[in-house]
Amino acid sequence: MRKYVVEFLKRGMMFCFGGPLVMAIIYFVLGAFGELQTLTVNEVVSGIFSSTLLAFIAAGVTVIYTIDKLSPFSAALIHGVVLYFDYILLYLFNGWLQSSLKPIMIFTICFVLGYLIIWAIVFVVTRKCTKKLNESLN
Repeated sequence: MRKYVVEFLKRGMMFCFGGPLVMAIIYFVLGAFGELQTLTVNEVVSGIFSSTLLAFIAAGVTVIYTIDKLSPFSAALIHGVVLYFDYILLYLFNGWLQSSLKPIMIFTICFVLGYLIIWAIVFVVTRKCTKKLNESLN
């Protein structure tokens, strides 16, 4: 168990810089299109800490795929659930998502569809590469 915690922390620390970078790009684009005029110091600080935490958890939770006792389906399910709660809780905390049924349902549908599409692409690409590798070994 300890090795998974250490790996979670290592992965999280390696990629947590990405959150603030993405947030800065989004704020820049919103500002360029006139959708965002100013941010308070608290909004910026909250955004930096939140996006760092979001990226840390998103990267760290990939350690789930290294646990041999879990089936790929179970690992993907746990990964998806952790990501969903990571995103929605931080979005609600920061006010990036309204705390009412309709926005949460729209977010949930978009998240689930996006997650399924990404994993379908990963599955197809991995299957194709595996088939190619097996053919070259034969």
